[in-house]
Amino acid sequence: MKIWVKAILILAVAALAAAYAIIFIMYVRPNREMNKIREKTNIPALGGNAHQSSIHFLNTGSSDAILIESDGHYALVDCAEDSDNPRNFPNLVFRGYENEVLGYLKKNCRSSDGKVHLDFILGTHAHSDHIGGFDTVIADDDIVIDRAYLKRYDESRIRSSEIVEWDNKEVYEQTVNALNAKNVPIIADIEETEFMLGSFKITLFNTESETKLSDIGENDNSMGVLVEKDGRRAFLAGDIDNYTGDEERLAPQIGKVDILKVGHHSYSGSTTPGWLKTLNPDYAVITNNYCTDPTARRLTRICHCPILVTGQEQGVMAVFGDDGTLSFYNKITDWESK
Repeated sequence: MKIWVKAILILAVAALAAAYAIIFIMYVRPNREMNKIREKTNIPALGGNAHQSSIHFLNTGSSDAILIESDGHYALVDCAEDSDNPRNFPNLVFRGYENEVLGYLKKNCRSSDGKVHLDFILGTHAHSDHIGGFDTVIADDDIVIDRAYLKRYDESRIRSSEIVEWDNKEVYEQTVNALNAKNVPIIADIEETEFMLGSFKITLFNTESETKLSDIGENDNSMGVLVEKDGRRAFLAGDIDNYTGDEERLAPQIGKVDILKVGHHSYSGSTTPGWLKTLNPDYAVITNNYCTDPTARRLTRICHCPILVTGQEQGVMAVFGDDGTLSFYNKITDWESK
């Protein structure tokens, strides 16, 4: 065999070996590790209601509804997809969870007066899978809300495809109108500030940049919420993405966390490698019925953490113990069987 033929064969074999190594490192090994980690992670079903400081990640399909609870104080971050379709768009026919969220609040958060008292509600951004259900919850006579964090929806900055095809403006206005009808103060100018909710320290992170960019998606306006107690930290990332550098800018401000509510339901554009390397969560919670493969592999490859998907777990509760421990429970919602 001629030398040049041998050289070509050697290069071909080397290229195949390199390609296999890349596939193994990027795809095969993370998939194996992800399954092993979840199998070894014991997440029992919730058997009672004794949870002093906890975060409830409700199972609302591919939408967010997150209840924060501490020492008898409650807050609701986002309120899931709604059943409304104001402009009858065929691409906006989704299952709504507004009544399920309302029922969960009444079941788990009632005070002695029969009312549900929420210290605050927060809409991360004006997409129906995050604030769509708020108008139903706000309007209910048994719901009392002290204040609402809701950034102004500025349609002049949003790309035309969202304006034409989505109901951002409608769900935002429905939420504002419901709050105004009950005289709930709306805080629209949101700074990165700290305050207490029971034993939890809450810090709000605003993604709005100093430069007023146009032709962006509403996800670029999404807020984030940091929840802390006794050295344990959870970051609720809303739909924060990195198209305009938000993850890159916010990651150093947030730092290492124990729990990451993965941004944008694990879809593309969020959960970049740099973001994960800085936050380095011990647990990842995904508000969806599944986790997209690229994000699952990235989480496993970089963080080696269990991935808890609300649709598969029937909801997830993270309990922050007074001794700095973290406990997780699943099957916190019961509407899947109805």
